[in-house]
Amino acid sequence: MKLSQFQFLLPKERLATEPTRWRDECRLMVIHKDTGEIEHKIFKDIIEYFGKGDTFVFNDTKVIPARLYGKKEKTGADIMVFLLRELNREQHLWDVIVDPARKIRIGNKLYFGDDQSLVAEVIDNTTSRGRTLRFLYDGPYEDFKEHLFSLGEIPVPKWIKDKITPEDTENYQTIYAAHEGAVAVPAAGLHFSRELFNRMILKDINKAFITEHMGIGQFRRVDVEDLSKHRMDSERLIINEETCRIINESKMNGHKVVAIGTTVLRGLETYITTTHEVKPYDGWTNKFIFPPYEFSVPDAVVSGFHLPESTMLMAVAAFGGFNNVMNGYQVALDEGYRFGPYGDAMLVL
Repeated sequence: MKLSQFQFLLPKERLATEPTRWRDECRLMVIHKDTGEIEHKIFKDIIEYFGKGDTFVFNDTKVIPARLYGKKEKTGADIMVFLLRELNREQHLWDVIVDPARKIRIGNKLYFGDDQSLVAEVIDNTTSRGRTLRFLYDGPYEDFKEHLFSLGEIPVPKWIKDKITPEDTENYQTIYAAHEGAVAVPAAGLHFSRELFNRMILKDINKAFITEHMGIGQFRRVDVEDLSKHRMDSERLIINEETCRIINESKMNGHKVVAIGTTVLRGLETYITTTHEVKPYDGWTNKFIFPPYEFSVPDAVVSGFHLPESTMLMAVAAFGGFNNVMNGYQVALDEGYRFGPYGDAMLVL
């Protein structure tokens, strides 16, 4: 497959800047991959396609307030720091992106907060934009973390909306988020409400959780035409024994396993046995899924509507079939579906 095959014209007004009022009432496109048939539903109708013993697998990562605004020492120049991941808890070291990057040097101090109460020192330049910061803080770790996160804002992408509101702190987070570490939300999970979870219980549909801390790598522009030459950024992945047991028993008993989002799709395919069983895992994944690809675990996938040439679109196309999914995207454009993390959803069966 070539990068250009995933190009399409997406008008800016089709990007959703706000979610639907109720999480489970966005539109849902259902694609039957064996026939190419398309149905138009409301998201809460999703459980009509599943029943007792089927398993939905969710990514329970929690988005951190990763975007901080501060000042450079001496000049007072405005800077934005985007937290990528914590490198060392004891030394308060973080891998970050700084913007603008060209004037930030090793040894520079950066100040955050209206009272400049939090100070960081640049100790390493890892790439043209990336930096390692040491936050200078005396006190318990939990106090530092609370202070740091109180100064940040939830990192809704700027291509969705420029001005972040207090409502985004809740809207850009799944209701089951549990483990801090993501800097982007696994958006397919945003459509699940507590009411929908209760209806799943009534139908004896299982829930299982993995943790994959979604980074910005999935949003990075793919800059090679030959997709086999693209390399994904690594993301931390944790799959525990209980999750493996639920998934493997579901498969063994002939029930469906549903991956909620492309992070789950990647996570489930990262470390499996020759008999297609999921194994416990605690490490990193840089798995890049694009057509053609033979899946071992999921029987269905829930996804949002992604940007042109995005790795998430490629993963969904690998599962549902390139022609089916790209046709579905054209139908979505024709029928007024909304794109992006706050947009509508797709179920591929």
